[in-house]
Amino acid sequence: MGQGVKISELAEKMGLKNLTPTVDLADKRITVPEVNRPALQLTGFFDHFAYDRVQIVGYVEYTYLQTLEEDRKQQIYDELLSRQVPCIVFSSNLEPEEELLELARSRDIPVMQTSRQTSAFMGELIRWMNVKLAPCITIHGVLVDVYGVGVLIMGESGIGKSEAALELIKRGHRLVTDDVVEIRKVSDDTLVGSAPDITKHFIELRGIGIVDVKSMFGVQCVRETQNIDLVITLEEWNRDKEYDRLGLEENYTEFLGNKVVCHSIPIRPGRNLPIIMESAAVNHRQKKMGYNAAQELYKRVQENLVRKG
Repeated sequence: MGQGVKISELAEKMGLKNLTPTVDLADKRITVPEVNRPALQLTGFFDHFAYDRVQIVGYVEYTYLQTLEEDRKQQIYDELLSRQVPCIVFSSNLEPEEELLELARSRDIPVMQTSRQTSAFMGELIRWMNVKLAPCITIHGVLVDVYGVGVLIMGESGIGKSEAALELIKRGHRLVTDDVVEIRKVSDDTLVGSAPDITKHFIELRGIGIVDVKSMFGVQCVRETQNIDLVITLEEWNRDKEYDRLGLEENYTEFLGNKVVCHSIPIRPGRNLPIIMESAAVNHRQKKMGYNAAQELYKRVQENLVRKG
C-alpha cells in the first residue's frame, strides 16, 4: 500500500518504544488520522470496531484488563488482534502482559509504549497525523513566514519570486520552501505549506545557483511548515490593466476547496517588493483583527461629504 504514514516514522516522531522488535515495521502504514481507545472492545463488543486506527491503551483500559480472568483475557486479546489493527500503543509507561506481546508477534502486529499521558499523547498524535494524511497538492511558488503570516508568492518563472524571498529573509523573516510548495488541507479553514525533503532550505537564484538558507543565515531564518494565509501573485506591469488601489473588496484564489486572500502585484523598476509584501502581511493581520484601512478611508470620505452637504 503506497498511501499513508509509515509506522516506523510515527514511532520515531512520537518517541515510541517498540516492545515487539521482531515485527518488521518497514511496510506497515496507517491510513486514517483518527485513533481509538478499545474500551468497549475489551468488554467483548466488537460491532463497528474502528480496527484501521491506532489503538491506544490507557490507564483505564489497562486497569480493567487486570480484573479479567486469564481465559477471558486471552479470548479478548485473540479477538482484538485478529482484526489486524495497525498497532497498539500503551501510554504512561504501562507494561503489557507477555501473553499479549507473544500473540502480537505471532500476528505480526507491533506493540509500542510511550511515557506520555494518554490525553496529551492522543492530542499530539492526531494533530501530527492530520497534517501527514491531509489531501495534498504540489504547486510552483515560494512560501515565506512574514510577521507570522504565511505568504505564498506566485508568478511566472523568472519573475523574481526567489529574489524577493531572499530579501525578506535578510530582513528577518523565515523561508519555508522555494520553487516547490506542498499544500495540505488540514481542515476546511486551514492550508499548511511545506517543502519536499529534497529541496528543503534551498533557494535557486538565477545566475548564482543554489543557496542554502539555513547554512548562510542560520536556523532562525527557516521553518518546517506554515499556514498559508495570503497569496501574492507577481506579474509584469500592464499599462492597460486596472489595478486595485483601494482594497475595499478581497480577491481570492482556491486550493483544495479552501479560499485564500490573493493580491496581484505588478512588477516595475523601482518598486521595493519586500517592503510591499511586508505591508501586505501586516495589513492582512490588521484585517483579521478587525481593522480595515480601506473601509476607514471610505468612512472618512463619506463623513466629509455629509458635513459639506
